[in-house]
Amino acid sequence: MPEISTRRSEGKMSSDARTAESDGDRDLESTRANTYRLLGSLLASPPDAEMLDRLSQIDVDGEPQDASLSPAWRALVLAAQHTTASGASDEHHDLFIGMARGELVPYGSWYLTGFIMEKPLAQLRQDLKELGFARQEDVREPEDHAAALCETMSLVIADADINVARQRQFFEDHIAPWMFRFFEDLQNATSAKFYSAVGGLGEKFLEIDRQYLAMLPH
Repeated sequence: MPEISTRRSEGKMSSDARTAESDGDRDLESTRANTYRLLGSLLASPPDAEMLDRLSQIDVDGEPQDASLSPAWRALVLAAQHTTASGASDEHHDLFIGMARGELVPYGSWYLTGFIMEKPLAQLRQDLKELGFARQEDVREPEDHAAALCETMSLVIADADINVARQRQFFEDHIAPWMFRFFEDLQNATSAKFYSAVGGLGEKFLEIDRQYLAMLPH
């Protein structure tokens, strides 16, 4: 499972900053972080029966989110209702693992250069180091795996010491250049049924999050 370790930040958001942050802002940031975390989890490993049950019961209309994202959430809910854990496991294997390799190669370096472990990964590692994140010693997957990047973005959003400018820069440098194409490929992959809905949610969510980040003060 692609993971990176979280840093233990000594800094805390100032009381003034916490006071200025509205409940709506906190709800939105929580929703953003949770959506990235969910995408990362589903890309890292197939959902088990409990996860599928949770997904199938999501109240789309009751969630705080951009209304334009609702159709993608509904498609995921419907896909979860018609998917078994074994079926999702088979899909995940065919898409990302395969006998020699899966139908898709979910790495930034691959999408940007046609090879894995290339310059985009080196730059990502440098930026992660500057942000205070470190690779877990027992993790084999490179940090530019789509799942790891979604997980990282969720941590970046949740970290009070990382400002909006750094969030936006990380998104534009490491997510925007290739993950839109990846999620589009996932929607159209021959092996994808449940994961086609994951791809649809991922692509639409990235579109909305990019617009959101662009609107925030520079």
